[in-house]
Amino acid sequence: MSGDLRENIQVGSRVRVVQKQDQKSGRLTEGVVAKILTKSPTHPHGIKVMLEDGAVGRVKEIIK
Repeated sequence: MSGDLRENIQVGSRVRVVQKQDQKSGRLTEGVVAKILTKSPTHPHGIKVMLEDGAVGRVKEIIK
C-alpha cells in the first residue's frame, strides 16, 4: 500500500520509512506509527510520521 496518502496511515500501523539522513541511500527503517506529522491529505514523497522509537521519516511502505 502506498505511503503518499494520509488516509492509508493510522497511529499503530506498522510501516517502513526513509529518514532524512537515509534519503540518498534509500535505507528503510521499520516501526510502528506513534504520530502523523503531515497535515495535508497527500504528499508526493510520502506522509511524514514519527515512529514509537522517536525516528521521523516519510512512509514508503505500509506493512499489513
